[in-house]
Amino acid sequence: EWDRWLLMGLIGTAVGMLGFLIHQIIDSLTKLKWELVENYLQDMGADVVICLSTGQDGSIHMTWLCVLGAGLAMVVLSSGSVLLLCPAGSPFGLPEIIGYLNGTSIQHLFNIKTFLGTFVSCVLAVASGLFCGPEGPMIHLGALLGCGLSQLQSDTLGIQLPIFTRFRNSADKRSFITAGAGAGIASVFRAPIGGLLFTLEEMSSFWDIRLAWQIFFCCLMATFTTDLLSSSLHGFVYRGHFGFFEAERRILFWVKNLLDMNVLAFIPTILLGMLGGLLGALFVSLNIKINKLRMQLFNSVPKLSLRKTSKLLETVLILVISSIPLVANLGSGRNFLTLDVGCILSFLCSSEQGSAAALLVEHGKQGITYLFKRGTHEEFGYASLCTALAFYFILSCWTAGSAVASGLVIPVLYTGALYGRIIGLVLVSMFGVQTNEYRAWIDPGLFAAIGAASFFSGVSRLTISLTVIMVSLFS
Repeated sequence: EWDRWLLMGLIGTAVGMLGFLIHQIIDSLTKLKWELVENYLQDMGADVVICLSTGQDGSIHMTWLCVLGAGLAMVVLSSGSVLLLCPAGSPFGLPEIIGYLNGTSIQHLFNIKTFLGTFVSCVLAVASGLFCGPEGPMIHLGALLGCGLSQLQSDTLGIQLPIFTRFRNSADKRSFITAGAGAGIASVFRAPIGGLLFTLEEMSSFWDIRLAWQIFFCCLMATFTTDLLSSSLHGFVYRGHFGFFEAERRILFWVKNLLDMNVLAFIPTILLGMLGGLLGALFVSLNIKINKLRMQLFNSVPKLSLRKTSKLLETVLILVISSIPLVANLGSGRNFLTLDVGCILSFLCSSEQGSAAALLVEHGKQGITYLFKRGTHEEFGYASLCTALAFYFILSCWTAGSAVASGLVIPVLYTGALYGRIIGLVLVSMFGVQTNEYRAWIDPGLFAAIGAASFFSGVSRLTISLTVIMVSLFS
């Protein structure tokens, strides 16, 4: 069995390197987009500051167009790569992998063109500003690497290497695909046990204890590789400390201040669990209806070229609507411009309109970190949280299933964190800001984290693996 373990290790290492590469490219593209905006603002100089502070629409619209133009370029390339390289002009993902592992034959699911189209589309879609994440495509890309490295043959490239030939059968192929998909989850969330449990709970119908240990080893290698590379490189720039795993960089949503719990905290937690189930069911039902309507509209277009153009235009429309909060932010006219990219990305206006817009302008991970932050009882008001919740819920539901390779994990965590923080704010309104150790659990940031887990569970129907993944996200 040494060759099987060797392949599992190679697949895990390759998936870990791919996960690291995807995150680095996304961060670099996002930084590049805002640097272009910063350069534009610097070129405009003091006139922009004066015009924005007085609310003149010309500079507001020009700044918005600058941000939108960079996003549109990315989303057009993202959607185009899917429509040109992926089969049937749509991105494959977790549902197709699950179907394949349970006996459904899907043409070109593990094609090298599908790999390239999914990879390019994923990094550009997330960096463009769409309400999505890289998690779903990462599962598919991990499964593609598991298939390719185990079979070592390609009909597209005409390659067939004379090694590991004994694994060129349906059963072993499915085992390695399962391992690759689990490694994709492990790399994204830095959770090897979560990747193993995810494949057991969600994906595979054929399981044994030997396969479980091998998949765990694969997930462990993926997590270790991603953490090892991330320890010394940031934005493809070497910053030293190779092999030094800093908690704030290794853990996605690092929360410094831990709170002592009280048994009374389980009452709002149960409420959040029920709310997560109801909203999760609503999200899935609404997404199914949107996708059915999308299929009917596109299938009514007779020519294939016009159909693909229509799909591309839909993604452009989604991005334009998603960028509306930026206009509201610029229109608020306060605390926005110091001609510094860090300020552009992290400012919070004192007005309710500005706070809501700031939540929606933020990059998904950064926005979730803001919502989880402890001791920020009055950081956001009811109006800003409810506005952001309604806007993000609808736009993320519409984005899922469009012609870009996108994931749902960041959107569902964000949505759950928003209504969880609302519940926490209700408790603060009822009992006030508590600083003593017995009531310190009345913190909106704590309930934002619980709300994120509840909505994630409501949408995905996951329980055990989700619990492990959520613990890995914070500790």
